[in-house]
Amino acid sequence: MAELICNTSVIQSLHQLGLLHLLPVLASPVCVPAAVEAELAAGRASGADVPEPAAFAWARKRTAESTPSLPREHALGAGERAVLWLAMESATGIAVLDDRDARRVARRLGIPLTGTLGLLVDAKQRGLIPAVAPLLNELGRRGFHMSGRIREAVLKRAGEE
Repeated sequence: MAELICNTSVIQSLHQLGLLHLLPVLASPVCVPAAVEAELAAGRASGADVPEPAAFAWARKRTAESTPSLPREHALGAGERAVLWLAMESATGIAVLDDRDARRVARRLGIPLTGTLGLLVDAKQRGLIPAVAPLLNELGRRGFHMSGRIREAVLKRAGEE
């Protein structure tokens, strides 16, 4: 089975939707890079409602063994770089990223990827959630940015045109 290597935004978005429990159902193991854990801890320290991955038995904390230069590295956050490095080291790793620059780098490097929206479509296709559209609406209310074109494509993949 594939290994999901999750970035901060994905964990936070699923947490906001009350759907973090989907991660270990969709893939195993689920990796949370140490840099992502640190970003989440910083959010909790500032008073944000942010999950603590260590509280989840399914979350495996990892640090990359090597940290090679990445294209457009200056445009990436610490969590995004850590996700990409770990995905490069993993034979079955899927980078789970929402940031446009990070996704472009993953594609350029040939790293398999998905994001919050892809995970929601997968969950719908497996019968784990009844619909994607209300979740997209909730994400939008919470500040998740997606173009109308992306929204339409996601709904089409989810069979909710």
